[in-house]
Amino acid sequence: MRIYISADMEGVTGLVDADDVQPGGRDYERGRRMMAEDVNAAIRGALSAGATDITVNDAHGPMRNLLPEFLHPAARLLRGKPKQMLMLEGLAPEHDAVICVGYHSRAGALGILSHSFMGHEIEDMWLDSRPVGEIGLTHATAAAIGVPVTVLTGDDCACTEMTDWDASVTPVPVKYARDRFAADLRPTEEARMAIEEAVAAALSAPRTVTAVPSAPSTLTVRWQSASVASTLLGIPGVTSADTRTVQAQGTLPGLYRLFGVWMRVAASLTNQQPYC
Repeated sequence: MRIYISADMEGVTGLVDADDVQPGGRDYERGRRMMAEDVNAAIRGALSAGATDITVNDAHGPMRNLLPEFLHPAARLLRGKPKQMLMLEGLAPEHDAVICVGYHSRAGALGILSHSFMGHEIEDMWLDSRPVGEIGLTHATAAAIGVPVTVLTGDDCACTEMTDWDASVTPVPVKYARDRFAADLRPTEEARMAIEEAVAAALSAPRTVTAVPSAPSTLTVRWQSASVASTLLGIPGVTSADTRTVQAQGTLPGLYRLFGVWMRVAASLTNQQPYC
């Protein structure tokens, strides 16, 4: 059984603030170790369910957060950027399941460190008119590749967002949002045991992939900066909905890869810190 783990950081056990998840932050070094332990809990659960091949993609920010020496030796690590497939780099149809560790809710939600991919630079996103963030777009893209998302860990808001998107995914809340930078934390060992047990149970159960529409999808993104939207209109197939909103049609996963290009363009035009 081949398992793919996409590891973000904002939804990791115990982390609540930008200083926990940004390089240079006061508690970042502790945060990256907490991230590794949540991932290791998922790896242990996968191994107990019979996994023989485990790939972990460091999917947060600089994508160099996980230190190989702290990662369970049974897993291979994809580290660094750029990655054409972003949070799903290396995912292939041969994988049997995707596990999302440390995920967070989309921009505008009152979840811990909520945002959509680029801090406050992205104000809103829609996939076929449905509000979407990292959770929904990851799920839809994985389904298009042919691999089901089976478990998601994060705060309770992220878990609710995942359940609203696909109720068959097992959610594991490791903390409960009190506000965007405050949470009621689940005890560390309890949270990691919950991750391990949920992954083992989910991978031992029958899995199905959500049906993916055969028709092209429309991805719409509203940016904080009109300059970003204007520049993106230079990419073939990108159209304008208003001065700060662009959209494009295509099929996943190609549309996801195109969105990665949009973010690289936006990053070259802006210099804003996330979580402002």
